[in-house]
Amino acid sequence: MKVILDGMGGDDAPAEIVKGAAEASGVIGEHEVCIVGDESVIEAELSKHAHDRRRLSIIHAPDIIEGDDSPVKAIRRKPDSSMVKGLEAVRDGVGGVFLSAGNSGALVGGSVMLLGRIPSIDRPAIGSPYPLLEGGAALLIDAGANSECKPRNLLQFGIMGNVYAQTVFGKEHPRIGLVNMGTEKGKGSALLKASYDIIGEASEKLGLKFVGNVEARDVPVGICDVIVCDGFVGNVILKMTEGVGLSIMHLLREKFTEGFIATIGAALLVGKLGELKKMFDYTEYGGAPVLGVAKPVVKMHGSSNAKAVVNGIAKSIAFAEGGVIEAITEHMSRVADIASNETGGTNEAEMANAAVGDMTHVAKEEDDGADRV
Repeated sequence: MKVILDGMGGDDAPAEIVKGAAEASGVIGEHEVCIVGDESVIEAELSKHAHDRRRLSIIHAPDIIEGDDSPVKAIRRKPDSSMVKGLEAVRDGVGGVFLSAGNSGALVGGSVMLLGRIPSIDRPAIGSPYPLLEGGAALLIDAGANSECKPRNLLQFGIMGNVYAQTVFGKEHPRIGLVNMGTEKGKGSALLKASYDIIGEASEKLGLKFVGNVEARDVPVGICDVIVCDGFVGNVILKMTEGVGLSIMHLLREKFTEGFIATIGAALLVGKLGELKKMFDYTEYGGAPVLGVAKPVVKMHGSSNAKAVVNGIAKSIAFAEGGVIEAITEHMSRVADIASNETGGTNEAEMANAAVGDMTHVAKEEDDGADRV
């Protein structure tokens, strides 16, 4: 299989992205990596690293979608960008999965516009690996693509997360939890109460393991394998966890350098401290799948280094080859009636707008423009 890699997206692109692709070329077996970007720039970076050229190729894309570009407009107005060319390569069957550390909103919106959605999925969601204290990871979905949701969206997130956790994380019967302010069934907003009911109903129909409401404090200890929430809550959980992890590591460094005895203790514990740091290291997890679109797409951290790229390529291959999209499609066909009382479809232009986070702002941008999708 060929992995299509955005060579120009991310804070440290193209240097770290190309370095990661070069390192991956020696460990991916019969698979290939196709780097999308300015050909002369990519070739110059490749010349700095040992690599297996039989496993690497380039698609020329002279333009770049920057981090501060308006997502939907950028997809339309930069057809020669590495992100658009990469998505088109997957759409046209050149590759099996697209991997990018670039503009998140543009990636989600562009995926919808250029690849389309899985039938019965209203909105795609970002599924982010969430490190657990017991080891391994749960899947948090949505991690930031949809700040406002309906019950059927949360149901769809749960189903998609269940399939991904089974296929890529290897969890035979993933436990699905709905993030709430309490564990009782009647807790939370009208959205969460309604979501509890339809997720429970769908779980009975599909044989899923829905454990009900879960509180944020229990998420790190592994109370569930699929953490369902809207993108606003999910993004807050991720960033709070990252902040707490960084704070703990800062305090440990500070305390273990306060004196001779502390320094000796640090030397004795260096292995365990390394394990702790590894738990909070995003480079270990590679990337987050964009679930709900019709082809495999993976979003890497904007600051991804070569190590993250290597791991991202490995995870994206497992995603593409695991039949995730086919399984989601089959599951959704069996529960399409459960949320049928929520009327109103979503066309691709509306979905692209909704997927970039701040829906009101993006919709206004589109209304002010002369052209529409």
